[in-house]
Amino acid sequence: MASKWPIKTIGPLIPSTYLTKTHNDNGKEDSRIHLFKPDYESCMKWLHERDDNSVIYVSFGSAAGVEQEQMEELAYALKEINQYFLWVVRDSEEHKLPKDFKSESLEKGLIVKWCNQLDILNHKAIACFLTHCGWNSTLEALSMGVPMIAIPQFVDQMTHAKFIEDVWKVGVRPKLNKKEIVTREEISTCIDEVVHGKRGKEFKRNALKWKDLAKQSMFEGGSSRKNIEEFISKVTSL
Repeated sequence: MASKWPIKTIGPLIPSTYLTKTHNDNGKEDSRIHLFKPDYESCMKWLHERDDNSVIYVSFGSAAGVEQEQMEELAYALKEINQYFLWVVRDSEEHKLPKDFKSESLEKGLIVKWCNQLDILNHKAIACFLTHCGWNSTLEALSMGVPMIAIPQFVDQMTHAKFIEDVWKVGVRPKLNKKEIVTREEISTCIDEVVHGKRGKEFKRNALKWKDLAKQSMFEGGSSRKNIEEFISKVTSL
C-alpha cells in the first residue's frame, strides 16, 4: 500500500509500557478511559493467588452478544474442566448464565462485569484467552504473547479467527455443530489442546514471537517508531 499511496503504518496501538513491564509490575490501575468501570482490585488480587499458566481468561468484548444456548455450553465447559477461569460477563449478558452457576463456581472461577484487559493478559497466571476475536482483543493478546481460542461472532471477527489459527498459528478455532453452536465438549477439547497439548507449546512460542515483533516495531529503530517520526518531521516542516 505504501508503494502506491502516502501511507505510514503504526502500531500496535497499545501503551508501550505494557511491552516492557511484566505481570502488572506497576502495581496500580492505569489511567486510560474504559467503556465500563473495570473491577481492577478484585481481578488482580484473584490472579495473584493463582499459579502461573493456570487461568483461562474469557471475554466476548464490549458489543458481541452470545446466544443463550452458547452461553450455557461455555459455562458448563468452564465448570467441568480442571482449570481456573476468569470470565467477563457484561450486565446485559448475565441473565444468560445457568441458574446457580456463579455460586457453584466460586472455588475455581471469578466472574466480573468488566476488567482492564491488558493487565489481565499481561499476568503470568493467564494460560490462554477464549475470545470473540474482536480486533482490539486479538491485537492485545498478540502483543502480550497469549495463545487464543477463537469463537468469532460476526463480521471481521471471522477473518481474525482465520489468522489466529492458520496464519499466526497462535491458537485454535473450535468447530461448530449443526446448530452453529460450539459444544462444551469441543470447548473443553480446545482448552486442553492449547494449555496442555503438544500444539500448545507451538502456540506459546509463536505468541511470544509476535509479542517480540510488536515490541520491536514500537521502540527505537522499529517500523512504527520510524514512521511516526517521519510523519512528525514532515508535518513540522510544512
